[in-house]
Amino acid sequence: MVDYKVSNFKLVRKLGAGAFGEIFQGVNPKTNQEVAIKFEDANSKNPQLFFEAKFYQYLLKDATPDKGIPRVYYCATEGDQNIMVMDLLGPSLEDLFNICNRKFSLKTVLMIGEQMLSRIEYVHSRYILHRDIKPDNFTIGQGSKQHKVYIIDFGLAKKYLSRDGKHIPYKEGKSLTGTARYASVNTHLGIEQARRDDLESLGFVLMYFLKGSLPWQNMRATNKKEKYQKIMEKKLGTPIDVLCKGFPGEFVTFLTYCRNLKFEDKPDYTYLKTLLKDLFVKSGYEMDYQYDWNILARKKKEEKSTGEVNEEEKLDTSKDDPNKTTQATRNTSMAASKSDNKPQGNSK
Repeated sequence: MVDYKVSNFKLVRKLGAGAFGEIFQGVNPKTNQEVAIKFEDANSKNPQLFFEAKFYQYLLKDATPDKGIPRVYYCATEGDQNIMVMDLLGPSLEDLFNICNRKFSLKTVLMIGEQMLSRIEYVHSRYILHRDIKPDNFTIGQGSKQHKVYIIDFGLAKKYLSRDGKHIPYKEGKSLTGTARYASVNTHLGIEQARRDDLESLGFVLMYFLKGSLPWQNMRATNKKEKYQKIMEKKLGTPIDVLCKGFPGEFVTFLTYCRNLKFEDKPDYTYLKTLLKDLFVKSGYEMDYQYDWNILARKKKEEKSTGEVNEEEKLDTSKDDPNKTTQATRNTSMAASKSDNKPQGNSK
C-alpha cells in the first residue's frame, strides 16, 4: 500500500487511477485552493508525468488568452513518486456523456465542438500534436468556468516541427498511437500522424456524441492486434456519409475536409469553426451554455423539490385536528354504526 504524500499540499480524496498511476483531489492549506495531484511510480519503465508537465508548461508560456489549458503548480520527485500538482477541473466529457444516458443533443455537440476545435487549434499553433483526441481528454471547468472546455493529458503528444522549423517527415509502418476508437484512418494504416489526424479524431468524437456509439465499437477479438485490425477494416468500410446519416450535412463536410488534407497541410480551422457556427445559428440555438447535463441537473433538482413539497403536504393533511372530525373518521363511525344495527344470527 503506497502512502501518498506531497510537500505543501494536503490530499483530500482519490479521484481515479490509470496506467500512469493515481490522481487525488488536494488542497493548498495556505490558500485553500483546490488542486489535482497526480502520482507516478518514479521507477516506472516508461515515466510520462514529467514529459506531460513540460508540454503543459510550454503551452502556458504563450500570451494567448482563454487557452483552455490547466495550470501546473508543482512538479518534482518525492521519495519513490513523481508528482504533478495542477488545476482541479470538473468532469470529463465522457463522464458527462454517461450522465446524459450516452446521447448529447445537437446544440450541446455544437457548443462543445467549437471549443474543442479551438483547443486543438491552439495546441497546433504551438507546433504540438495531441495524438489522443477522445472525450476523456476534454473536461469542463469548475465554478465560474464550468461552461468552459479544457484539453488535458499530453502523455502521447509530439512536436510536428523540428528545431530548424521543418515539418516532421512522412513515414509509414508506425504502430498505432492513441485510442483506436477515435484514431484516424491514416493512423490505422501506420502513417505518421500530423495535424489532420487530430481533427479527424475530433470528427469521430462529435459523431460519437450525436449517435451514442460508433459502428466499430465492441468488435470481438482474441487479442489487441486482431481488435485493431477489425476496427480499421470497419472504419475503412464505413463511408463518411453513411457514418453521418440522419445528421446535418455539415458533419459530412467536416470529416471529408479532414480526410482530404495532405500530410503537411495546415488545416483551415476558421472554415471548420464556421461550419459549426453556421449550423448553430441555422438551427435557431442561443449561445447560453446550457448544456444537456445542466438541463438534466436542473430537472432533477426541480423534481426533488416538488417531491419534498408533496411529502410536506401529506404530512400536513395527516396531522390530527382536535376541533374537526376527518372524513375518514366519519366514514369509519358510520360503518361501525351500521354494523351495530344489523340483526344478530341465531345460535344453534
